[in-house]
Amino acid sequence: MRNRNTGLAMGSAIIAAAMVAGCASNKHDVARGPFYSGAPFSKTIDGAGEVVCWSVKRAILSQGYMLERSSEPGVLTGTRDYQPNDKLNVTVHLQTTCADNRNGTSIVFVTAEREESQLQKMKQTTSAGIGPATITMPSGSAKVLGTVRRETIQDPNFYNSFFSLVQGYVAQEAQSRPERHAEVRNPEALNSEPPPQMQSQNASPSPPPQDAQLPPPQGNQGR
Repeated sequence: MRNRNTGLAMGSAIIAAAMVAGCASNKHDVARGPFYSGAPFSKTIDGAGEVVCWSVKRAILSQGYMLERSSEPGVLTGTRDYQPNDKLNVTVHLQTTCADNRNGTSIVFVTAEREESQLQKMKQTTSAGIGPATITMPSGSAKVLGTVRRETIQDPNFYNSFFSLVQGYVAQEAQSRPERHAEVRNPEALNSEPPPQMQSQNASPSPPPQDAQLPPPQGNQGR
């Protein structure tokens, strides 16, 4: 009997160790480690930081994301909601960071999180009584929106489409900015026509009306 009990104890220990190892492996899968350089969350784009960062903001706003205020400069956070069906609500949180590399290029970091919320029944209770004699009784149920899933989007196609949109806006800025710089560098173009205020000051005085009488000459011109 003693040997049998000892064997059962050893078997239980082996099963427990296997369960712990299984949990550890699941945690490792959730962590998605280790880190690697091919992650789809960043991209280097040709252009100065001012142009690229402005293009990032245009890309976010053009897709219907609502920007949130951030205390950190260069960080933009936006959210967008949609409903695949009446009971499910999906929220996408998008956070971007833009930095100038000081070599004619800029790097853009972007991370998106998908959150699913679903209508769930929650039991409601009502308390009645005074002090220790208080009694809590069920009073029905209500439907509330609760989060059922939250994860970071890791699809490279999602981020590649965002970076392509940013590059498109950078190209538009590159086409429009040389014309602005040419206007600033060419003062003749700016001074070709004076402003309306200067035109009114430099305009010659209007002639007097024909029926106006000129003042009589002073002094004796006959002498």
